[in-house]
Amino acid sequence: MLIVLCFLPILLYAGYTLWDVQHIYQSAEASLYEVYKPTATNKVSLEELQKKNPEVVGWLTVNDTHIDYPFVQSSDNSKYVNTDIEGKFSLSGSIFLDYRNKKNFSDMNNIIYGHHMDKQVMFGEIEYFEKEKYFESHQYGKIYFDGTWHDIEFFAFLHADAYDSVLYNTELQREKDIQQYVKHIKKNAKIFKELAFDKDEHFITLSTCTSDSTNGRHLLIGKIRDTSRSNVDEGD
Repeated sequence: MLIVLCFLPILLYAGYTLWDVQHIYQSAEASLYEVYKPTATNKVSLEELQKKNPEVVGWLTVNDTHIDYPFVQSSDNSKYVNTDIEGKFSLSGSIFLDYRNKKNFSDMNNIIYGHHMDKQVMFGEIEYFEKEKYFESHQYGKIYFDGTWHDIEFFAFLHADAYDSVLYNTELQREKDIQQYVKHIKKNAKIFKELAFDKDEHFITLSTCTSDSTNGRHLLIGKIRDTSRSNVDEGD
């Protein structure tokens, strides 16, 4: 009996830890927020979420993955590392737009961050794009901002450093820097898809941490179209 009593606190702690970890993953599941996803017939849903948290900007979807989340923007890149979409403390954080970017995605290089997590939550699936077959079957996504859905076509996957002066530069100018930007991506990409780029391109970079390096990052980069080709059906 004494042995059982001695080990009981350990067992209870182990059980609590397991529950706690499971709770973190559950709180990060995209399905928790699908009620707020804007559709062609109901754009008020996202507005309801914005009433709870005015820092909600829009919605990001990577087709045929679990990346299907509202995203936010704060005055820095620290707040939403451990704050959920409703503004409450959460270890899983939120998907968030770089504080230096404009909310209307008029910058050339627009960066969205999310935690690298297991169980296919947050940006845990970004690393899958390293496999060419997976990349080829998941080349598209969409993003909602300014009341409209926009298509995304992904063209590159990279391993990068968090302090890369080109990939994390939000002040790049389209007409002046686009050739340098694309050339830098192609040079460092694990996978690169040849596309035609014009001087008015808007790019989106999905960034998440790696597990093998403190400053290591996985990046999935795509270009944003002005509007969605099937806007009437988006979100349905």
